Amino acid sequence: MVHRAGEEENAHGMESIEVRLGYKFRNPLLLAEALTHPSLAYESQKAHFDNQRLEFLGDAVLQLVLTEHLFRKFPDSPEGHMTKLRAQLVSRQALAQFATSLQLGHYILLGKGEEASGGRKRPSTLADALEALVGAIYLDSGYQSASDLVLRLFEQGIGVVEESTVVGNPKGTLQEILQSLDTQAPRYRITGESGPDHRKVFHAQVLWRDLVLAQGRGKSKKEAEVRAALEALRKKVWLQEEASLG
Repeated sequence: MVHRAGEEENAHGMESIEVRLGYKFRNPLLLAEALTHPSLAYESQKAHFDNQRLEFLGDAVLQLVLTEHLFRKFPDSPEGHMTKLRAQLVSRQALAQFATSLQLGHYILLGKGEEASGGRKRPSTLADALEALVGAIYLDSGYQSASDLVLRLFEQGIGVVEESTVVGNPKGTLQEILQSLDTQAPRYRITGESGPDHRKVFHAQVLWRDLVLAQGRGKSKKEAEVRAALEALRKKVWLQEEASLG
């Protein structure tokens, strides 16, 4: 009876992780394999699948999805710069953070020794399980499903690295330009937010004197402000103001 209860608990956990992923597996065995840490087979001394092969596959899928996204998003960026951006997204630390946001550690099947030593929170364990999940979804329903999942899960992280692609510091550049005209610095205001909690979009304005210079949207408040500053630098509304005063 104890073993049966454990099975029910695992099944419930798998249903929960599917909800968190926003993806329903056609083949539940792939999900079970992706969540099985090698320590479980090692302790039982029995032939047992684990997530190492799926991790290997998922790593390649993840790299391809992000490479394609960056390639299309930044058509003028050199290869070296895009390589650095991708490395930020697929680092062990970054993958562990994405896995933590899914509470993935709750669902990993571990050996007792690994469990006792804190394996459920170990960054390498979390990162490996996330890669294995990507590989499992790829096998379950193909590249497009895996790509959709990766871009959704990594959305905020992608937004952060995209901000770093901006030449210089747009907010700082805007402030320097405006304060060369007036001591008053630009101000930023978050005007609203939209979308569901897991895909929230923030709206920001940048203001100077009595002017609304521009608006921007982003996956974080910081990104929204950066986008507003970039748009302000493009529109240069202050030049019209200076012309009218002149």
